[in-house]
Amino acid sequence: ADCRYTCHQECRSLIQLDCRRPGQGQLSPESTLLPPCSQNVTQTVEEEKPEPPTVQEIKQKIEKYNAKVTNCLLMKLNEDGTYTGFIKVHLKLRRPVTVPAGIRPQSIYDALKEVNLAEMTDKRTSFYLPLDAIKQLHISSTTTVSEVIQGLLKKFMVVDNPQKFALFKEMRKDGQVLFQKLPLTEYPLYLRLLAGPDTDVLSFVLKENETGEVEWDAFSIPELQNFLMILDKEEKDKIQQVHRKYERFKQRLQQSLKEARGKPG
Repeated sequence: ADCRYTCHQECRSLIQLDCRRPGQGQLSPESTLLPPCSQNVTQTVEEEKPEPPTVQEIKQKIEKYNAKVTNCLLMKLNEDGTYTGFIKVHLKLRRPVTVPAGIRPQSIYDALKEVNLAEMTDKRTSFYLPLDAIKQLHISSTTTVSEVIQGLLKKFMVVDNPQKFALFKEMRKDGQVLFQKLPLTEYPLYLRLLAGPDTDVLSFVLKENETGEVEWDAFSIPELQNFLMILDKEEKDKIQQVHRKYERFKQRLQQSLKEARGKPG
């Protein structure tokens, strides 16, 4: 209750705390720990989905948002109830990305004609994108996280599978930086509208998709072949280590038997 220590329910009796409150000396764990939670909290409760905002509510939120904007990056409401605006995405990729080799940068003409330069060559190369690079996107309220990821990869001519990447929202609370992975069907511009234009309150980050499970479909054939080569090498190294271990054991055992033959009994 005082130091905000968190533990599992079954670990509560094992906790030893050294909490001190000014003027009261050391507190006992019994007086510091919160009472055990009810067993009913483990039951899954389906939250009711909030009703989508009306056009009038969206209009009021956009007016409130634009009033806080200090630059020209305003949101605009369309006649059909959708709206457009800008989001900034921080690129925090720690692994290299795959891009076409020998391709010139995309021009305005290419962008207007939707020319995909990556399809003009089969040659590929890898390089590291600058850490903490920022890309500004003009999107719609109907643009999903999946479309934002694909748009970012297209702008940088990255040919890696979009499943390798994920969009996170970064929030700051009580001096801590919190990251939350966004589902592919989420609408980033709506989150921007709710949070306001202050990027210290909410910002978007593109990172590697760390799901805990390897999504093999997201890798190309050469990448998968490299994985097999690495695994094959590790397997051979492990086999050699086992052989050397038991060969040394065999030699020591034979030496002990040889020495024992010359001794009585």
